[in-house]
Amino acid sequence: MARRHKPEPRQIKADPRYGSIDIAKFINRVMIGGKKNVARRVVYSAIEIAEDKAKRPGIEVFDQAIRNAIPLLEVKSRRVGGSTYQVPNEVRPERRRALAMRWIIAAARSRSGRPMAERLSQELLESSRGEGAAVKRKDDLHRMAEANKAFAHYRW
Repeated sequence: MARRHKPEPRQIKADPRYGSIDIAKFINRVMIGGKKNVARRVVYSAIEIAEDKAKRPGIEVFDQAIRNAIPLLEVKSRRVGGSTYQVPNEVRPERRRALAMRWIIAAARSRSGRPMAERLSQELLESSRGEGAAVKRKDDLHRMAEANKAFAHYRW
């Protein structure tokens, strides 16, 4: 059954320090158990560490990292006559940023040792250079979409 109305997207306030909606969304994704101040401290110190190491503005490093991790294509499973195909699809713009943020945070969390702020800054730096686990994940996804280009006609 179809929905009657399209839900209104929530308006997220820009973060107080940088005035960026992307950073505010990033903080919300880092947050665990409603502890927003902890998440803010982690993200801000990660950006500061990245700024010191990269010798350029932290917001610039952050934006570049997100841009490099944004996927353009993804594959979705689709069952057709008893067999499952990986069908390549374009990613919606809102989902692109969300995926990039999710991957960067997941990659930072999977690193061991050191505090979260340092792991996050390391991942942001690597992503901004086009390296790192988040960018690798995007490349793998694009490779998979390219390999399954033959099934593009099953798109819905």
